[in-house]
Amino acid sequence: MSDGVWMEMRGSVGVLTLNRPKALNALNLEMCRALLPQLDAWAADPAVKAVVIRGAGGRAFCAGGDVRAVAASLTEAPPPGQERLSREFFRAEYALNHRIHHLGKPYVSLVDGICMGGGLGLSIHGAYRVVTEKLVLAMPETALGLFPDVGGGWFLPRFPGESGTYLGLTGARCSAADAMWLGYGTHHVESARVDALLEAIIGAEWGRGSASAVVEEVLARFHADAGTSALATQHASMDRCFAAERVEDIQQALELEGTPWAQETWATLLRMCPMSLKVSLRQLRMGRGRSYDEMVGLEYRLSQALTAREDFREGIRAVLVDKDGKARWHPGTLGDVKDSDVEACFAPRAGDELVLSPPK
Repeated sequence: MSDGVWMEMRGSVGVLTLNRPKALNALNLEMCRALLPQLDAWAADPAVKAVVIRGAGGRAFCAGGDVRAVAASLTEAPPPGQERLSREFFRAEYALNHRIHHLGKPYVSLVDGICMGGGLGLSIHGAYRVVTEKLVLAMPETALGLFPDVGGGWFLPRFPGESGTYLGLTGARCSAADAMWLGYGTHHVESARVDALLEAIIGAEWGRGSASAVVEEVLARFHADAGTSALATQHASMDRCFAAERVEDIQQALELEGTPWAQETWATLLRMCPMSLKVSLRQLRMGRGRSYDEMVGLEYRLSQALTAREDFREGIRAVLVDKDGKARWHPGTLGDVKDSDVEACFAPRAGDELVLSPPK
């Protein structure tokens, strides 16, 4: 048991509760290391029919990985005999996501409130994502000098059209209706009914069919229409503007589009880290034709390349520490980013490779 996460068996259901409400349940290394062996044990236990994960506090499911701690750790050498936190955290986080992806049992995420970055890693790799009207969904990494990690290179290209490219580059926030349209959400349930839904899953009659069929029957009883997606109304514009292979061409397409949405989107891209934008677009294009397992090692490599850059610490300062929103990027413009520097982020490096075998 970890202070940051509660893990309990309730009937035939393993229940995980992220328990850092003051930090919006941000995922840290201790939580990753507690969750992984518990999921291994539940995956191997035939008495466990399903797993449910939720966030404590009522405001957030999980606001992301604790990248602020990672950035702070980069200013000093790790203790003797230990690796730097940027390696340990991302290695543990990717191993956890990989475990969820290959769990082999119904895994239900109750996504009530904020869900960003690492929160998607904890949820999208499972079979069921229940979203509520309180959902705020985003992949904000390009504002932090990073890239859409936790499998973003795999799942974002599988959202409708170029919507994943748009979300991965801009960090735009999505509602429950947007999440349902994207396919992130599998069910929409009113926030006030989430506790009742959990109790219904725990109290389900597991002998009536496969575990997945039992879970789906319960979820269907609680599902309610999420309404119209605002994101979907821009579908055609996203497909036109974000289909290019170069970020400069995306910006030019937005300028030509000329609508208020395009102008706002263009202004957003101008605030993002130029290196992150170029790395992220290349990552997303590579992910179109690769499996999740193929993308894991590549993304871990990117995590090490980009956290080692000055831009990462500057992004954390501007967004999470000083919160002035005025990051000073190096290089400062897209035109100053060298293709060779982008390619170097994807190149194999000793010590920065991750190989995960499919869990048993």
